[in-house]
Amino acid sequence: MTLRIAWGITGCGDYLKESVDIMKELTKEHNLEVRVYLSQAGETVVKWYKLFNELKSGFPRTFVEKSPNIPFLVGDLQLGKYDFLLIMPSTSNTVGKIAAGISDTLLSNAAAQAMKGKVPVYIFPADQKRGEITTELPGGKTLTLTMRDVDIEAVDKLRKMPGITVIGQPDEIRDIVKKHLEGRK
Repeated sequence: MTLRIAWGITGCGDYLKESVDIMKELTKEHNLEVRVYLSQAGETVVKWYKLFNELKSGFPRTFVEKSPNIPFLVGDLQLGKYDFLLIMPSTSNTVGKIAAGISDTLLSNAAAQAMKGKVPVYIFPADQKRGEITTELPGGKTLTLTMRDVDIEAVDKLRKMPGITVIGQPDEIRDIVKKHLEGRK
């Protein structure tokens, strides 16, 4: 039986290329069924990083948010059509909304409904630790960002929410996929 994953991408560029590469590798290695759901900002950032064509060729079933319910991801989550929801990478905006119980975007709504339907949610927030991070921009330049306390507090709140697992690095999805596959045996 094929593992089915709803993969949400927000407007976060940090670890975006790594996330795409890992998901492409895992899909080939384990014959996963992955459907990609881009937030409106996610589409913008994926195109800015010049990854849109690569994403579409690796994942032909890629959808872009039109509203919190279009495409109708929440219905498929509630009906058990996915084994889990993955949001990777995630902006602090999406993390803050989910932590506060706000579900006014495609991916914050999907997370809320997945939790209600007991579908596991895995999220990789780029902003997880106090201090500074250096990220690579399109074209190879780097940018140093200072994490805000409010963003770190939202991630800490997510860690305490039933049904959500915060992952520390995109590579951790490899073990999560293996765990779900082994659970099917």
